[in-house]
Amino acid sequence: MVENEVKESKPIIRCKNLSKSYIIGSEQIHALKNINLEIQEGEFVAIVGKSGSGKTTLINILAGLLPPSSGEIIIAGQTLTRLTPDKLSLLRRETIGIVFQMFNLHPGLTALENVELPLLFKGVEKVRRRETARKILHTLGLKDLIDNYPYELSGGEQQRVAIARALVNESKILLADEPTGNLNSILAHEIVTVLKEINQAKKVTIIMVTHNESLLNKDMRIIRLKDGEIVPQ
Repeated sequence: MVENEVKESKPIIRCKNLSKSYIIGSEQIHALKNINLEIQEGEFVAIVGKSGSGKTTLINILAGLLPPSSGEIIIAGQTLTRLTPDKLSLLRRETIGIVFQMFNLHPGLTALENVELPLLFKGVEKVRRRETARKILHTLGLKDLIDNYPYELSGGEQQRVAIARALVNESKILLADEPTGNLNSILAHEIVTVLKEINQAKKVTIIMVTHNESLLNKDMRIIRLKDGEIVPQ
């Protein structure tokens, strides 16, 4: 049933001839080469590759954090390269949630306060944003830890807080860059299970970058990168 729903939905992300290169000294480095890719709304996509394959460059471009050297990227009907900085920031705030390997939680804020931050920046009033943040933390199994500071949480718990923060704006897309990179094997699989549950329950489109083959499963669409190119399946 889920597979049929994904097939019938429209692409929420489309990359056309996407390339990224850097000049280092006198040498041109091609991080991405003519990437053509469509991701359907509601898909769970794993982008897999070794270090230097271009996977982090790709997800940073998808997040609007890095401009491509050439090509086109369309997210939720908007062409990123045509957006002003303010409109790009608005798209990220309202449509895209980002989870990083390093958690990036504010050490002086509780779990609840960290999750509230995006709503605070959005101008949501205190009672509503606190209720929204508390609800999503409960959903992710952190009901008894909402008043804990990051240093009082395990790595897996911190990453759950980071995921909650990324989703608190009801993001349609969740980009996860090596979200299990700092976790042991057991916690890594727990985080992937959390992501899968979010994908299935909330129909959030998830793009997860990883080098860990053991995290892959049949519920994911797997895209492999090598030397900046998509490996044909």
